[in-house]
Order: sequence, then structure tokens, then C-alpha cells
Amino acid sequence: MDTQGRLLLVGAPLGNVADASARLRTALVEADLVAAEDTRRLIRLARELDIVLPGRIVSYFEGNEERRTPDLVEAMLSGAVVAVITDGGMPSVSDPGYRLVRAAIEAGIPVTSAPGPSAVTTALALSGLPSDRFCFEGFLPRKPGERRSRLAALGAEERTLVFFEAPHRIAATLADLAAAFGDGRPAALCRELTKTYEEVVRLPLGELVEWAGANPPRGEITLVVGGAPVAAAVRPSDAALLAEVADLEAAGTPRRDAIAEIARSYGLPRREVYNLVVAG
Repeated sequence: MDTQGRLLLVGAPLGNVADASARLRTALVEADLVAAEDTRRLIRLARELDIVLPGRIVSYFEGNEERRTPDLVEAMLSGAVVAVITDGGMPSVSDPGYRLVRAAIEAGIPVTSAPGPSAVTTALALSGLPSDRFCFEGFLPRKPGERRSRLAALGAEERTLVFFEAPHRIAATLADLAAAFGDGRPAALCRELTKTYEEVVRLPLGELVEWAGANPPRGEITLVVGGAPVAAAVRPSDAALLAEVADLEAAGTPRRDAIAEIARSYGLPRREVYNLVVAG
């Protein structure tokens, strides 16, 4: 056993075992202790990967995280390599792991990962919605009042939003989303990602509410919702535009870049700002 223990976060396949990396196999085989969200799923995964897990296996889920974390830290301080794996995706992202990561960092234990699939980025990529800027909100509150308050606070968020939701709450959540953001806000409901019955339904929220009512979705669901429309910037006067270009030039920005930057910030054709500068 190494004299220096460490914590290894292992990204598990979302459903398709073929997505398991070679590093995931190595990590599970070489770990002295594997902390699994569901030990039965871990054993099944090992069987499907045709690997043997020589290390000790313990359960590590929401119900025992607080109690089990000190023991895992102690094992790492004694030199053990501890691997954490969830049912699918990366540990600590709306799954067990964050508490242990914090405890390991505070104890001076190295933390690393064998990265793997993520339902968040997979759904975002498949949604067809803007992915250059997004925010992940995880599971919304279960209580209707708290959920609506959270959504009201997100009403002006311009980034694409990603949520997790359970099938039995999806109808109520979609209705609240439509009420908070408007029926026309674009969205995508992604379920059973990478699995046999993978499905991505891309509709405005109002239509998605109707679709889910007629076709109650099953399985693991990730919702992607377009951000709030960006308010168009008010065009300043010609003199103000020229002054802004001049300020950028004075600060060292080349004229061509200054014109492009000012045009972009106000949603104007570059040629329009260029002509003003040349004429001025």
C-alpha cells in the first residue's frame, strides 16, 4: 500500500457500458477501497467490464455520507487509495462525493479523477440550445412553493439552464417552468441518455408541457432550457459611438479592433461604425 493515500473520483457510464474508459477499469482494479453509491450496480458494472475488484467495497450514498466520510478519510491518511463511483456520471455533481472531496482537501489528501460521462454536458450538447455559456441547477426543490420561488429568481438568467428531474415530478416542474419563463421559451427534455430508449424532445416549454401530459416520460431525465432573451442594447448617438471608439484607441486598442468591439456591443453592422469613424 502506498504511504500516501489519495482520493480518486471515477466517472461512470450513464447507461451504455461501452462508454467506460480504460482508466475507469484500471482505477477500480487498483483501488484499495471503492465507495459506491450502489454496491449492486458496481458489482454488475465490474461483471459487464469483465474485471475483478480486489479492494474492499463499501456503500456511500446520501443516507450514510456524513457518517462514513471520516472513516474514508482515515483510510486515506493510512495510505489507502479510495475510489468513489456513483450510479452514473461524475461523483459530487448532484451525487455523493462533494463532502468527501472537501474532507480530503482539508486533511491534505491528494484528490484526482478518472473523468467520464456527464449527463449535464451530454444533454446540453444534444439539446441544440446555446452551449457556450450555461449554468447547472441540479434538482429543483420538491415543494411547489419553493420550486416556483427558485424559478422566479432564474427568470432573467440569460445562460442556458440545465436541470435534473424525477419522472414523477416532471409534469409539475414543466408547468412551473412554463409559468415562470413563458410558453415560448425553447427547451429540450432528454431522457435515458446513452441507453436503449434514449429520447430527446425539443419543443417550446408550453408544447413540452402538453407532450409530457400525453406521453409521461420514464427513466432518468435531464432538462435543458434556453436562457432569457438578451435585451437589445440601445444605440447611442453617432457622437457617442465615435467617442467610445476614440476611448478604446486611446487605451491602445487598434482602430480596426475598436470599431469591431463597439459594433458588437450594440449589435450594429461593423461597416456602420466604420463609416462613422471615417466620416468623422
